[in-house]
Amino acid sequence: MRVALLTEGGYPYAQGELVAWCERLVRGLPWHDFEVRALSRGRQQASGPRRPLPEQVRLVRTARLWGPPPGGRPSRLAGRAFAEAFEELTAGLTDDRAAGTGGGPGAGAAQADRFATGLRALADLAARHGGLARWLASEPAVAVLEAACRRPGVPRAAVGASVADLLTVAERMERALRPLSLDWYGGAADDPGLGAVDLCHAVGGGPAALPGLLARYLHGTPLLVTEFRVRLREHHVAALAGSAGHTVPPSAARAPVRALLAAFQLGLARAVYAAAQLITPGDARAGRWQRRCGAEPARLRQLWPGIDTRELLAVAERTSPAPVPLLVAAGPVDEHGDADGLLRAFARVREAEPAARLLLLGGPPPEPGGVPAARWCPPGSVEHRPAADPPARAAGWAAGAVAVCATVPDGFPTALVEAMCCGRPVVAADRGAAAEALGGTGVLVPAGDPVALAEATLALLHDPARRAALGAAARARALEVFAVERSLAALDAGYAELAGRAAAAGRVVPAWARRTIAEHPPPGVLATAEERP
Repeated sequence: MRVALLTEGGYPYAQGELVAWCERLVRGLPWHDFEVRALSRGRQQASGPRRPLPEQVRLVRTARLWGPPPGGRPSRLAGRAFAEAFEELTAGLTDDRAAGTGGGPGAGAAQADRFATGLRALADLAARHGGLARWLASEPAVAVLEAACRRPGVPRAAVGASVADLLTVAERMERALRPLSLDWYGGAADDPGLGAVDLCHAVGGGPAALPGLLARYLHGTPLLVTEFRVRLREHHVAALAGSAGHTVPPSAARAPVRALLAAFQLGLARAVYAAAQLITPGDARAGRWQRRCGAEPARLRQLWPGIDTRELLAVAERTSPAPVPLLVAAGPVDEHGDADGLLRAFARVREAEPAARLLLLGGPPPEPGGVPAARWCPPGSVEHRPAADPPARAAGWAAGAVAVCATVPDGFPTALVEAMCCGRPVVAADRGAAAEALGGTGVLVPAGDPVALAEATLALLHDPARRAALGAAARARALEVFAVERSLAALDAGYAELAGRAAAAGRVVPAWARRTIAEHPPPGVLATAEERP
């Protein structure tokens, strides 16, 4: 099967989002042929090093989401057509209920349809006129946005948008919509385009998914979207974090800009989720946001990123626990940035267990003099180990008696899962995906409560039998749920299922896809279409 892997700010570049995950995907499914189509976010990334590519990567195409808009300005007649399409898209930025179209079960559907209709019209115009980027950066585009801010249902904060605000929004929308102007959809001499692939797999629901959405629209190419971070949620979280005046940097976007971009991102998410036949969120919270943005629950299948458990297990089996009560946590932490009270909790543990020590794994090397934890902990009781590679981290987790995860980041809790895989009982703050990851195999305490964190840790230190039972259960869960082989097998099955659906619906597929479907037939597929000449 030939799969187009669509990325933004990541693979095949050496640095960026989900580079390691994409590389594991490509190398872990060598029986598929991949073509990588990557959008770069900056000059440094675009000109920087790239990952060595395995032989199953048959084609690499790149494009940039930075710098001045490419292409020339369209004619006046074409400009009027662009304005009409853009008006339809911006009409989809309003809210159905506020606009008076009802708030029942279909609330949002009408506006989503208008956004998708405008998006398709812009794509058609871009194909006919050699792109649309220059028009989106023009004064007529700003005028359309200004008119949109006077419609019923527009976000309240956008009503007072200034010309400078509208210029900022137009610039950011232009960059997000640049994939509409690419030559990735067929017709190029050296590139048959996305109509010739069996499947588009977009890693992200933003601009990375736009080429897959167009391929779905133009050629009926199946689309799978994997999303570990929901961009709309991150946009709202950043806005809330900056709601206190003293935390807003001078370069922060004004409220009208944030409101219009949030509406645009919602419209884009709705369009992508409506086109995708299969959506794989990285955790339950991402799935909840996707459903709020209109994704049909029947199309969602949760997919943890996974970790390579084999190396972790091998190191953990060779490592003996420390002779003293050792707590292990992901670092670095100091008394100034100890927002969750890890050091304060450890100080309480030391009061009951004077021999206890704390090992912090990961992060940059500490300043000269070690971890500045003297305010809470005696000198020498806290060690920082800048463990950059999995074997070193595994040795650290396996040496401990209890793994303490006071800070659980959004998304996949890698450190927590590594500790589970190494067979260590976990005490974690109840935030992020901690509860979902542990699944009852660890101890959860309220976030930001050092007293509860210390008490739960001491309870495990004083109960070896319970420590052993929780550690074994955590390891079994990690191997069953979080092994990378499991996520790769799930995606492989999803590829076969979508290719099978396309074949059953009459889409012409190449011979390699027919062979894959024949070897791994998804449910309900009885026959495939004829091979393309």
